[in-house]
Amino acid sequence: MSKRRWTIIVVPQGSSASRILEVSYTALKLVGSLAVAASLLAILLGYATVRRSLNLARAERLEVENARLANELNVLHGRVSGLIDTVSSLEARDTQIRLLANLEPIDPEVHAAGIGGPPPPGGPVLEESELLGRAGQVRVDLNALIRRANLLAHSFREAGDSLAGHVERLAATPSIMPTTGWLTSAFSRMRSHPILHVARAHEGLDVSAPMGTPIEAPAKGTVIQAGWVAGYGNTVTIDHGYGITTRFAHASRILARVGRRVERGERIALVGNSGLSTGPHLHYEVHVNGRPVDPRRYILPSVVTD
Repeated sequence: MSKRRWTIIVVPQGSSASRILEVSYTALKLVGSLAVAASLLAILLGYATVRRSLNLARAERLEVENARLANELNVLHGRVSGLIDTVSSLEARDTQIRLLANLEPIDPEVHAAGIGGPPPPGGPVLEESELLGRAGQVRVDLNALIRRANLLAHSFREAGDSLAGHVERLAATPSIMPTTGWLTSAFSRMRSHPILHVARAHEGLDVSAPMGTPIEAPAKGTVIQAGWVAGYGNTVTIDHGYGITTRFAHASRILARVGRRVERGERIALVGNSGLSTGPHLHYEVHVNGRPVDPRRYILPSVVTD
């Protein structure tokens, strides 16, 4: 059987003679195969070239992003370092405040909360693994700083409450002489009564003063009694809290009513001569947990009470 052949007639334009080409079927298939292979190779080369270009562009973008992240991490590390210094300063101040508030200082190891300082900023651009490690370190540092800050916040609240309690107690502690005058009789467990002429305890101070001299509250408190009391005459009693009460007797006029909240230095009565009294004066008593004490223990210099 003869081989199949293809005849190709080439007819040029003009008067040139036509040309006849004979091509075998096998040669034609070979040429076609080569053409297809060449086309596939061109496509593969083109794809590889495009992919390589894309990878290079992506690598450049990643490098730029890497440099940006490294710079931001360095800046963040610098800020974390500054925060650590600030927290350390606050911890030192916290120790002082706790001492003023009569509280035990927090152990330095508890303050540290297991945190170390961040690496110094700057340095070369980091690889991805190094960036992830640095980012993890920042996260650890920030978590530790948060723990330290929470501890400080709790400590400051505790110290604040303690100081507030001290302030309230100081404000409620008698510390001034209730009136201006002359001390004529001191606190005594036993003395001869000037009118009754019998030996009995004198549970306060007698301060002679002109009639109508103002009597002032020696500390913050609540008036729990205001009126006539046998032997004491016109009397005002103030409850200052913390087990402390004060009594002001022989007044000519009472200015405060029961239930009224008074502040240190506020007028509550006027010096008088009511009750068992030999002349205008204030009888001043201080009771602690129901027991009379010498009021002079609760009279401080003005430089202290102010």
